[in-house]
Amino acid sequence: MNKQKKVLIGMSGGVDSTISALLLKQEGYEVEGLYMKLHSKPGYHEVHQARAQAASDFVGIKLHVIDLQDTFNEKVFQPFIDTYAEGKTPNPCALCNRNLKFGEMVKFADSIEAQYIATGHYIKTDGSYFYAADDDTKDQSYFLFYVEKSVLPRLLFPLGSRQKSDIKKIASSIEGLEAFASQAESSEICFVETTYTDLLKDFVDVDNVGEVLDKDGNVVGEHKGYMHYTIGKRKGFTVKGAHEPHYVLNINAKTNQIVVGKKEELACESVVLDNLNMFNDSVEFETSVKLRYRTKAVACHVVIKENKAYVELKESVFGVATGQAAVFYDDDRLIGGGWIAEV
Repeated sequence: MNKQKKVLIGMSGGVDSTISALLLKQEGYEVEGLYMKLHSKPGYHEVHQARAQAASDFVGIKLHVIDLQDTFNEKVFQPFIDTYAEGKTPNPCALCNRNLKFGEMVKFADSIEAQYIATGHYIKTDGSYFYAADDDTKDQSYFLFYVEKSVLPRLLFPLGSRQKSDIKKIASSIEGLEAFASQAESSEICFVETTYTDLLKDFVDVDNVGEVLDKDGNVVGEHKGYMHYTIGKRKGFTVKGAHEPHYVLNINAKTNQIVVGKKEELACESVVLDNLNMFNDSVEFETSVKLRYRTKAVACHVVIKENKAYVELKESVFGVATGQAAVFYDDDRLIGGGWIAEV
């Protein structure tokens, strides 16, 4: 029994955090919940805070509510805008996990003397490393690579060894939780209502017509504004006389130009990462790296110098974008990662 151990769990009002709280209580933990107001999307918190309160009431735990909108804007939302403005592809979830969910949440846990922090993430940890979840269709380890190592010994993930389908079955079998089991889920960025470009329009000039270049620098067409494009995109621009698909190879934010080419020209054999977050002290090693969520990890050789990782891929990867996360795996063990600075 863990009656002397207090855990603070992030409550979103969804089935995963609700069942996680229930499982922790069943294991004997003293559980309290936390709902964090992050972004300022109109109407969002009215709905989700009410759901989190209903879930907490059902489980029988106290729910704390804290407003972190200013911190979220500074550490997640503004970097999201700035990264697109630089012609790169951001990863706001990884920043949110480090700074908010396993940053500010840890500070709040300290304030109520909670030894542990829990969430409904599908991931595992042994206190030293993260591990991919048993349910590989729901695994969220890629987005947690940037969490500070010092926090890991305090983290609990009740769902890491479970299947999503089983969690829904548990919820649907408990009177009063049936509605949570059938609740619609969102897999997109929580603060994006429709598309990221619709959101960006309120802050930057998105619709700024510019030139399309080939790899030799020749003007071959026109695009509707560089922020509409990410590396690998093949639609939304013109290429004069093209008889086969062309893909975005590069984005030049300063000149509002995009470079396009054939699919084989998207192939990437090496990347350089900065702002590393490693869970061991190795400086040269063979491992696997995942360069985008929902893609397979590929074998690579890594050399780390002065907080940069030089990664040589053992096979080509297509559509690699600067600004995205690159995460290293040893089988299912996450050993660290960084942000793609050069391709």
